[in-house]
Amino acid sequence: MDPSPSLPKPLLSLLLLLLLFSPLSFSDSDLFESWCKEHSKRYASEEEKLARFRAFEDNRAFVTEHNAAANSSYTLTLNAFADLTHHEFRALRLGLSPRLAVPSDNRTAFRGFVGDVPDSIDWRKKGAVTQIKDQGSCGACWAFSATGAIEGINQIVTGSLVSLSEQELCDCDRTYNSGCGGGLMDYAFKWVIQNHGIDTEDDYPYQAAEKTCLKNKLNHRIVTIDGYTDIPLDSEDLLLQAVATQPVSVGICGSERAFQLYSKGIFTGPCSTSLDHAVLIVGYGSEDGVDYWILKNSWGTNWGMDGYMHMLRNSGNAQGVCGINMLASYPTKTSPNPPPSPGPGPTKCSFLTYCPAGNTCCCTWRVLGLCLSWSCCELENAVCCKDHRSCCPSDYPICDTSGNRCFKGNGNSTRVKGIERKNSYLGFDSWNDLLKVWDP
Repeated sequence: MDPSPSLPKPLLSLLLLLLLFSPLSFSDSDLFESWCKEHSKRYASEEEKLARFRAFEDNRAFVTEHNAAANSSYTLTLNAFADLTHHEFRALRLGLSPRLAVPSDNRTAFRGFVGDVPDSIDWRKKGAVTQIKDQGSCGACWAFSATGAIEGINQIVTGSLVSLSEQELCDCDRTYNSGCGGGLMDYAFKWVIQNHGIDTEDDYPYQAAEKTCLKNKLNHRIVTIDGYTDIPLDSEDLLLQAVATQPVSVGICGSERAFQLYSKGIFTGPCSTSLDHAVLIVGYGSEDGVDYWILKNSWGTNWGMDGYMHMLRNSGNAQGVCGINMLASYPTKTSPNPPPSPGPGPTKCSFLTYCPAGNTCCCTWRVLGLCLSWSCCELENAVCCKDHRSCCPSDYPICDTSGNRCFKGNGNSTRVKGIERKNSYLGFDSWNDLLKVWDP
């Protein structure tokens, strides 16, 4: 039970000390403090720390009970999510929206192929899987599953492994998908096809939050796909054939408590088939006669086996463990990627005034609505402050010119220091520079 926020702070601190260092919970408190150091956890108040400790105690009891069972094929641990209640975890770390209608454009159904598949395959060993990523407290698992599948087929076809931008999908793919509010991999594939490609992680990095679509990045089409294929519902044999050819996006039920605290081994559930999470199958194998899938998750390396899970395959249930056979698809690619686009040119401010690439032009002197003098903010899509001297990042758009600070919003104390503008440039070194600015 959480303490009442109306209790005096000294009393709250005393209550926390009594609970943490009582004889019944001393071992838990000692373990909790060690766990906090291991995972660099710090809490804003004593009340918050007490609530996290209570969740940790409950999760420790659950882990201990599970691991004491002799017949389980997997173990649990007090991982980075051990201070979250199960309800909190479900609210923060999922994001698949299977109720969205599956798009039909550019989609075909997988019919399988004639021939045998290998006994095991691991696309990580073949260089087709990027590093483990972390979606954070944003329901963008669908974007990570989709980029993982595109990264895989791109490496298989071109020989080049490129980490792709989940943030571009979260920000710009908004027809049906909803950023941190959830989405579906097929719609992500469709968006990449319609945009004629997707940008890289380095150029459009992940922010773990929904931002404004950076439209100037949409033409940074580094990797393309041609279509996508859906694997028929509850067809594990066809899913196996598909994974034998490339990494495959799947929906699963990832909201079970054992999934939250999974450590290693072959996960067998129990879990429902109510799909709420998206992962990537990057291979399959067998251990002591038990078949499993290799799943790449998007919860960082402090979950599972350095971010991966082995999940039971050939369970005897047509839907598969956690519904893994119910919503599987993958992108297709036969066309080469476009040639690298030329680097961005200077940003035009007026006919003969410009700022360097990646800068924002800010007016410093305006007469009758016409800007006669310009300065440069060394950020893309920046907010120009009314003092005509400073600017703010697009995600901290509220200017406090008296204190040279930028705030996230009115009433939001999160802030960064304002940025001093630089002088703009007049004229060009060559006619080519001038034409580059004015080339539509």
